[in-house]
Amino acid sequence: MLVSAILTSVGINSALCVLFVVLYSILKKQPSYYEVYIPRLLTEGNSKRRSRFNLERLIPSTGWLPKAWKLSEEEMLSSSGLDAVVFMRTITFCLKVFSFAGIIGVFILLPVNCSGTELHQIDFEDLYSNSLDVFTISNVNRGSKWLWIHFSSVYAITIFICYLLYHVSSNLCSYRLLSTFILAQYDYLQSLFPGSVTEYNYISSKRIAYFYSSKPQPHHFTILVRNIPVSAGSSVSDSVESFFTEYYPTTYLSHIVVRRTSKVQSLINDAKQLYRRLLHLQSEPSEQKYKQVGLFEKKVDRLDHYGKRLEDLEQNARLEQSEISLAKDTHAAFVSFKTRYGASTVFHQQQSTNPTHWLTEEAPQPNDVFWPFFSSSFMGRWISKLLVVVACILLTILFLIPVVVVQGLTNLSQLEVWFPFLKSILTIAFVSQIVTGYLPSLILQLFLKIVPPIMEFLSSIQGYISHSEIERSACNKVLWFTVWNIFFATVFSGSVLNQISIVLDPKNIPAKLAVVVPAQASFFIAYVVTSGWTSTSSELFRIIPLICSLMTKCCAESTDDEIEVPSIPYHRDIPRILFFGLLGIAYFFLAPVILPFLLVYFCLAYIIFRNQFINVYAPKHETAGKFWPIVHNLVIFSLVLMHAIAVGIFSLKKLSLASTLVLPLPVLTLLFNEYCRKRFLPIFTSYPAEILIKKDREDQNDAMMSEFFDKLATTYQDPALMPIQYSADSDSLNRPLISSAEMST
Repeated sequence: MLVSAILTSVGINSALCVLFVVLYSILKKQPSYYEVYIPRLLTEGNSKRRSRFNLERLIPSTGWLPKAWKLSEEEMLSSSGLDAVVFMRTITFCLKVFSFAGIIGVFILLPVNCSGTELHQIDFEDLYSNSLDVFTISNVNRGSKWLWIHFSSVYAITIFICYLLYHVSSNLCSYRLLSTFILAQYDYLQSLFPGSVTEYNYISSKRIAYFYSSKPQPHHFTILVRNIPVSAGSSVSDSVESFFTEYYPTTYLSHIVVRRTSKVQSLINDAKQLYRRLLHLQSEPSEQKYKQVGLFEKKVDRLDHYGKRLEDLEQNARLEQSEISLAKDTHAAFVSFKTRYGASTVFHQQQSTNPTHWLTEEAPQPNDVFWPFFSSSFMGRWISKLLVVVACILLTILFLIPVVVVQGLTNLSQLEVWFPFLKSILTIAFVSQIVTGYLPSLILQLFLKIVPPIMEFLSSIQGYISHSEIERSACNKVLWFTVWNIFFATVFSGSVLNQISIVLDPKNIPAKLAVVVPAQASFFIAYVVTSGWTSTSSELFRIIPLICSLMTKCCAESTDDEIEVPSIPYHRDIPRILFFGLLGIAYFFLAPVILPFLLVYFCLAYIIFRNQFINVYAPKHETAGKFWPIVHNLVIFSLVLMHAIAVGIFSLKKLSLASTLVLPLPVLTLLFNEYCRKRFLPIFTSYPAEILIKKDREDQNDAMMSEFFDKLATTYQDPALMPIQYSADSDSLNRPLISSAEMST
């Protein structure tokens, strides 16, 4: 790809970024678009709609930038949770890495590449017509001693990244960020994490501090028990009661049997929609509350008509709720205990000599439970996981079709062979620059838009018990799908047979990577600009929510109470950030010209997402930092990939000694990863016993714990079994159809 094509793509996307930012700064100040750009502030009461006209609203401004810049980590932690802190820390980590890499790459490696003559000498007078390949390591002459600079840079970036993963701050608990209670735990946390703080250590310490600062949470005292064996003549509730009172008499508190409620949930959803339609109808003019029916155009009161339908739906829902107590159970129950340590002990122990009975899992937060999960049997969940694996493989193969198309667009000569009737048009310089520099990455980005929702759906049928687990699973799926289909499929030109041959012949992987990866540098630069710059600025502009808002304004007048505050889709944004991190690490010594583009992307992401956390996104579920192991693992994978490419490229360049000396790097990197995994990963799986016991002892003197335990007995009740409260007869609706005693039987 020519420099001119890349510059065309940069120009188009830069213009789009400026346009999105300008439009955002104007529309954000319009009261009619508050629900799009500041829904969080609106629902929290920190901003109010202003009806008085003000000329300042029509003038672009940068007032949002200082607010986003000044947001501290402490404030973000208290308002958006630890997951938001981990998300932003991922961006700052990448900024640190590529600031260091950019200095080496742009000021040292790039001049070395330009001085080579392996391809041809650079015509600086006509730089616009040069190929980007002459700026890569491919242009350095074979056997050149200058290649030792690239070798040294591989070692330097590896050491620096591992250093960042390990050493972050020697002052672990200069928190000021949670509460005075956390400050009181300074010495205790220092004893747990002495010395310098690792990135893994830092996030894990945040996770423990977050746990310490929180009030008693139901999911800390509760576990989910599945595959409960039931003897003849008894119920699931009887089995749970007898089992836990016998084996855990001092810590067992209560339980709630889980039932299949998908049908009643469907009825309740229909009732909700009808209720909203009734509310909207009440706000319309009186003449619109009637409709003509039949040949004689008889007028029917729509309010009365919908009201009767709503009553019928509620009645059907109550009948379905009453029948659930007689229906077959799911052989699962939420079991609560008197202490956190008691719940953790049961969770970690095998409960029966038959390992398929009394299976235990940590309970999610009550509002995080994914209730449709319980409609599947043990065998059904196992089969669904197998089907999801097959579906992911098929999706990966099918996605090779747009990858092949995109690769054809980047090659002008190949495009002329495919479409000879376009040859005359493609001879126009500007058209060819758009087709080869901008269009391929745009097409690929549009296809990638459908991947996160698909992966989220596939994760939802795998049997996970919470929305947060579904999102983490989808995050992993999207990440590795992106790595395989966008990186490997692109560099190997989308050939399925070629990719299969590489898997079957792993010895030749470094050599093949050394040939094909540098050749795709120009495509990935265009991809960073299109998928990175423009997508991030469109996140600020919120195109889809804006369109949806414009479409719904003609149907209903929204109020601040009805505005739904979205949560950030981590399964969409974390894989994108990590993939750009992989590109930067892989191309660091191959094509350092990509590094400035990546730095611009991460700077945009840093300021824009901070702004979105202030104004738009509010946490719905919290994993307490469990996304960080995904980040850590991808960084390690990126380093090992860079090492494999380095081995191949130095062999290809006839510098066998350098190739040999690189071999210890992946081994040492994997050992470092294993140390981090053994040292810090368990904290992300469950909390240590000493912390749980310490927290339990502190709660023994809390007078509010008895009230908490009373509420805990019904906290995990299925929302589908709660009373329906939509119709006017509130007295009958406020009576539970199934009592708490019946829920446990």
